[in-house]
Order: sequence, then C-alpha cells, then structure tokens
Amino acid sequence: MNNAELIARRLESAGVRWVFGVPSGPVLPLIEALRTSDVDYVLTASETSAGFMATTVGQLTGTPGVCVATLGPGATNLATGVGAAWLDRAPVLALTCNVPTSWLDRRVQMRIDHHALFAPIAKASLPLRTSNVASQLDRAFQVAGAEPPGPVHLDLPEDVALAPALGNLAGAEEPERPLDTSRATATAVLRALGQAQRTLVAVGLGFTRAPNRSRLLDFLDRQRIPFVTTMHAKGFLPESHPAWAGTLGRARRSTVQDFVRRADLVIAVGFDPVEINYEDWIDSQPVLHISTEVADVDPRLSVQNLVGDLGAAIERMAELSRVPNAWNRSEWEVHRARLDRELRPESAALATHHVVDCIRRALPPDGILAYDVGAHTHQIATQWRTDEAWSAISTNGWSSMGFGLPAAFAAKLVHPSRVVVGIVGDGCFQMTVGELALARRLHLAVPIVVLNDGWLGLIKVKQERKGYSYSGVELGPRVEPPAHYFGVPVRAARTIGELEQAVDWGLNLGGPSVIEAFVDVATYSSTVYD
Repeated sequence: MNNAELIARRLESAGVRWVFGVPSGPVLPLIEALRTSDVDYVLTASETSAGFMATTVGQLTGTPGVCVATLGPGATNLATGVGAAWLDRAPVLALTCNVPTSWLDRRVQMRIDHHALFAPIAKASLPLRTSNVASQLDRAFQVAGAEPPGPVHLDLPEDVALAPALGNLAGAEEPERPLDTSRATATAVLRALGQAQRTLVAVGLGFTRAPNRSRLLDFLDRQRIPFVTTMHAKGFLPESHPAWAGTLGRARRSTVQDFVRRADLVIAVGFDPVEINYEDWIDSQPVLHISTEVADVDPRLSVQNLVGDLGAAIERMAELSRVPNAWNRSEWEVHRARLDRELRPESAALATHHVVDCIRRALPPDGILAYDVGAHTHQIATQWRTDEAWSAISTNGWSSMGFGLPAAFAAKLVHPSRVVVGIVGDGCFQMTVGELALARRLHLAVPIVVLNDGWLGLIKVKQERKGYSYSGVELGPRVEPPAHYFGVPVRAARTIGELEQAVDWGLNLGGPSVIEAFVDVATYSSTVYD
C-alpha cells in the first residue's frame, strides 16, 4: 500500500464519503486510490467550490469534509473555500498535492509556500512526509474535530503519495471536552435573573454544536423569556415558537433592535462574535457570555465570560427554578406582527420577499434552503422560518459570494431524501454557474432560484446609504434566459403565478433545474439595513 492508498483507507474508516476537487498531475495518485475505496471523488468546476462543499458536509455531518487541489493556483483557489470552514467553524481536511519533496524549496513552476498560505485560515498546516503520513492523518482528524472545529491543511508531495506506506493508522483520539463549569454558570445565571426585569436570550454558532440543545428551550419556557438568533443558529430553536423574536443584524434589523433594547439583561448561549460583534447590537445591557470560548469584545461593554462545557451549562440552566420577570407575551406577538409586515413592503413587481414566501410554502417542514451572499441574504435570514437544525444553510463568518450553489448540492449529497432548494443572487450565479454541470452529472434534484435583479443589490444599497452615485454595481440588461445551462433546464418567472408554477416544476423534475426570478431590486432599500 502506498501513502495515497493509506490516505484513502483512513478517510474511509473515518466515515468520509466524498472528496471534492479539481484534478491535476500531482492529484492523480490520490484520485486513483480513492477509485478503489468507498470514498467518491467529486469533480467540481473550481477548487473554491470544493472548499465550500467540504465546509457544508463538515457542518451537516460533524465528520470532516474533505477537499483537494493541486499546487499554486489550485491551492489559492481552494483557500477561499477553506476560509469558510475557518470562520464558519466547520471540520474540514484540505489537501494540497505538491511537487516532489526535493523541489519544495526551489523556485519552480506553480510552486508557492502552501503552509504560509493556509496558516492564517487553518487550525494547523501539516506537511506529509514518507515517514509520518499515518500519524499526521490521525492528528489532522483530532485537531479538525476539537472545539471549536475548523479546517486542517495537509500538504502532500507527489513522491510521498507514491511511496510505500509506513506506520499504522491508530485513529484519532477523542477531542478533550471543555471544563465543566456548569455549577458556577448556573449560579451566575440565577443571580442575574433575579436582578433583571426583562431577560433576553441570544443563541449563535457555538450553540449549534451543543449536545442537548432542546434543554435550552425548557429553560426559556420555564423562565418565560424570549430569544433571538444569529444566521447560523436558525432552526436550532424552533422559530415557530412564540418566544422567537428575530435574527440579529439582518433585514429589518432596526425592528429587531427595538425589541432587543427592551431587555435589561442578555444571556448569550453559544454566541460567536465572528457572526456579528456584540458592539453592533448591545447597548448598555449586561451580557452573560456562556460559551466554550472567551468573547472577543470591546472592553467598554459589560460582558461576563462563563466559559466551559456548553452542554453541561445548558442542562444546569434548564433545572433552575422559575424567576418572575416583567415580560408580557402580547409584546412578543405585537413585535413579530410588525416584523412580518415590515419585511414585506408593497411592490407591484415580483420581489424577493414574494420568492421566499413561495418557496417556504412549497417546501416541507424539514426542507433545506441553501442561500448565497448579497442583499437577499439579509432578507432570507430574517424572513425564512424553520424549526429544523441546519435547514437554512449559509456562510456568515466568512460571507463569501459563490457559496450558495455548491452548498445546496453538498446538502443534497448528505440528505438525498430531503427536499433541497438553493437561492442565489445573479452576481453569485455568474461566479458559480459552472457547478450546474456537477449537479447534472450527479443527478442532484435541486432547483436553483436565481434572483435576477440586474444589480449587485447589497452594494447598491450601501452606495445609497453613503450618498454615493451608482458605480460598478449594475450587472447589465436582464434578458430572457436560455433554455438550459450546461444541460440543466431553465424557466423564467416574472409574476407570483409564474413563480409558483416554476417552483412546482423544479421540485418535481427529478433532476437539477434553474428558475430565473426577475425581481425588483428596489425593495431591498427599505429592508436590508433599516
């Protein structure tokens, strides 16, 4: 067995099902080794998409997603996808296949220092050499899965891939659990509840990894307090619950912020400031930051860090006795009604909020929506409602355009029996339209809804807010779409009726589809930042 085959067997034993990437000469030994394993090599249109797909798989399964690229430009392309795993906290193994070992320090075609490239966006960057492949693989799995999870980069010279394997695969050690400080956390929470009149709970990215998330809902119900979430935490507490009060920092943020300001205490459970800084939504309220990590925060804010085992802390909080407060549930109902109304400004033309409502009606409760970055991100993050964990998939900490299509297709690979839909802006679609060839090749029944408004809508709104003239944000004339992209059929929709028919067509096609929804860009100006 050579080292490429050793890597394939180690991935197989860890439960890895796909390796995403673009081939080249140095990658071929690994592709050949994967061919005879239970791990499928998935050809993507770009290495960036391979990183996004690996990130999505890591988030949805907890098993590291795996992506691979060649040296130089392949590695730099891959880095953008790996950055999503770094700031969105997903376990990923990113392999770069390199020149022979004897050339690693030479100035030769395509070669750059891969370790310098990946060091700022990976938990570790590990060189694979003939004598250490087995031990480095075990270390990579352990590091990628340890709290907080993230990407690990592995650099594989071509001669190392072909060399005979040495050593045995021991398997990664179980990551260390954070220290159990739950008793002190519960004491601090009980004391703070007794001093507050209106407590608000905020949950974020760290909460998505808590082992007993439903127990926080028991705490909320017993204490009768409302909650808000970040984008990544959508659905990890049911958004149909009467205590749900919105998504932080997204569409109609001022409406959500009006509600936040009524609170005189914020209990942030698994909140990760990489999604939205505390300074962006906390005024003068004291904050209890309950997490596995200390918050990176402006020292002028009153934030008490309660760091330790998050699952144990939630369990203790759920057992606390009821502490009376001044909240009236009718306030919550009035707030939600106002939020729903303001998210849907009047529009004679088809608007993004019409598209979101149409798709929500069409999808089952466990349907998965993957969406990209832009003005529509803000709208969807607040408007879309779900009670299912990881059913609203986005990038937040990284926020790179081009995430939506590969994320939707990766979600369908992970959950082939569930309905998956992708929503992307027209700017994002231009970046990643080539990935439709992947969906056609793999027969992935995923409708992709393209919000065709002719603009980079988010940047248009930002120019408006700064008083600038429009420049560099108009994408060009909106023309009738072709019959297909890379063999994937297309339908256009300009009215709600046409959209409903197109969504029904896409969901029942049995393969990938594209729905170009010609939407009015103007409504973003009253929802995105207001």
